Amino acid sequence: MTAIPSPVRYSRLSIALHWLMVLLIASVYATIELKGNFPKGSEPRELLKHWHFMLGLGIFALVWLRLVARLLSPAPTAPAGWETALARLMHLGLYGLMIGLPLLGWLTLSAAGKPVPFFGLELPALIGPDQALAGQFKEVHEPLAVAGYWLIGLHAVAALLHHYVRHDDVLRRMLPARRHA
Repeated sequence: MTAIPSPVRYSRLSIALHWLMVLLIASVYATIELKGNFPKGSEPRELLKHWHFMLGLGIFALVWLRLVARLLSPAPTAPAGWETALARLMHLGLYGLMIGLPLLGWLTLSAAGKPVPFFGLELPALIGPDQALAGQFKEVHEPLAVAGYWLIGLHAVAALLHHYVRHDDVLRRMLPARRHA
């Protein structure tokens, strides 16, 4: 039996999903940060919260597609070195956040007895109303979201270091292919 060679780049689907997730994650963070600029109960604040919930659940839906794409099309071989283990841990943390944060948000809304909006649909509550539990979920959700800032920032810094300091192809493997004339 012959081994399947490792691809040089990520698949087009993986690249597209990666950058779509970047946009969604940036939007989720932006909506929740901008929300604080408006008074409680105001229409803009409520709209930003609504979009925060929907986009977060969009991440939750797409992360599963991203995992399937990763299973169907393996990642390029990582450069050898101690950083590989660290990169795997970083990716595990990022995937954990892309699954865990939206799930905690869904649980928070469910426990608060609030509707769970998803682009014109209302998703079912995962648990029954329990205000104390809703507060506990929120207390876990918020510091994990702050940890997400750090993980995302470190992920971006690592990609830039590979590109500008090491001059390897780690970043280019996840960039869309450029068309040649």
